[in-house]
Amino acid sequence: MEFRCRLGTPSGEIIEGVYVAQSEAALRRELEEKGLHVLSLRERGQLIGLSFGGRRHKIARHEFLVFNQELATLLKAGMPLVQSLDILRMRLSNPVFKAVLDDVHEKVRGGTALSDAFMAHGEHFPSVYTASLMAGERSGNLDAVLRRYVAYTKVIDTVRTKSISALVYPAILIALALVLVGIIVIKVVPTFSEFYTSFGAQLPVSTRVIVAVSDVVRAQMWPLLGAVVIGVVVFRAWLKGPGQQARFDRIVLRLPGIGPSMHKFATSQLARTLATLLGGGIPLVNALDIASKSTGNRHMGRELELVAQKVREGQGFATTLLDRQTVPDVAIKMIEVGESTGALQEMLNSLADFYDEEIETEVSRFVTLIEPALLVIMGVVIAAIVLALYMPLFQLTSVLGNR
Repeated sequence: MEFRCRLGTPSGEIIEGVYVAQSEAALRRELEEKGLHVLSLRERGQLIGLSFGGRRHKIARHEFLVFNQELATLLKAGMPLVQSLDILRMRLSNPVFKAVLDDVHEKVRGGTALSDAFMAHGEHFPSVYTASLMAGERSGNLDAVLRRYVAYTKVIDTVRTKSISALVYPAILIALALVLVGIIVIKVVPTFSEFYTSFGAQLPVSTRVIVAVSDVVRAQMWPLLGAVVIGVVVFRAWLKGPGQQARFDRIVLRLPGIGPSMHKFATSQLARTLATLLGGGIPLVNALDIASKSTGNRHMGRELELVAQKVREGQGFATTLLDRQTVPDVAIKMIEVGESTGALQEMLNSLADFYDEEIETEVSRFVTLIEPALLVIMGVVIAAIVLALYMPLFQLTSVLGNR
């Protein structure tokens, strides 16, 4: 990492410069050992985090999970936390993760709590993780909390991976269909159009439509691509506006077909997050605040913030969810039972498992139906285009006879 520093020398001179170090703590210690007084120090950039093409390395989810599994194992074996961190940081190959762990190790060795040390690098880690660490520190059972967090992340990743994998083949079919139709419209149709024009005969309506579409696409191809790019840029800029991501997520939840499934996935993620935090000993109100910032659907997150406020004021959790209609009715009933019986954590886990199974079933059913449907649609579209192109050939004999 590069740091821009403003330093004071023992003689009272002020100097500024850029220094390279593994972490802010390591650089401060190095400068202080040289007798310099650190007046200001801020990160300038992460040179060690660069890879080919100028993209920065990120901390891979799998690498982060392996680290937590190993840390939990070392702590359970009775190894001190500082020594465990020292062992694990030396084995890392990811420069960004290693730099972060170097700083965490330095902070923990200096007396900082592990949760606070990781919270200082909040851009790399979810708030659920730092909250789990805080709960583990308070309960004195950090290794169990780490194992619970690993299990939580694995389940969510499994559901997400299965859903994405099931949609890969339909996406490939759609992409191939678009490419094939594009080649026909841009390359094949003009050739047929020139061939038929040489005979001077009246073409069928379907053929004229295909030729007209081809002419428009070829003439306006770059403006059309530019319009698509501009549209994407404008849409991304709109999403970055305050509150726009929540509005878009709300629209997604209301879309026919995929909306209910997205709502179930968000509810499952929310329930499992709350169960993990409650299992770590975090109070419900605090767990709701953390979960509202961790859920992928920002509309659900905003609704959960309002729910947390009502619960803080003394209103029941299930009652507030019912008033706000934040989650489906089935989820509200299960939460109400868990809240009344004192088994909210177990009921939230059951709710998450229930919706995970439903999502997997719905995705499998969707893929089973969409694959043959896409093949039929592709066949009909391509057959219609080919038929429109070759139909004038059937009239070619009469055209030649008239000439």
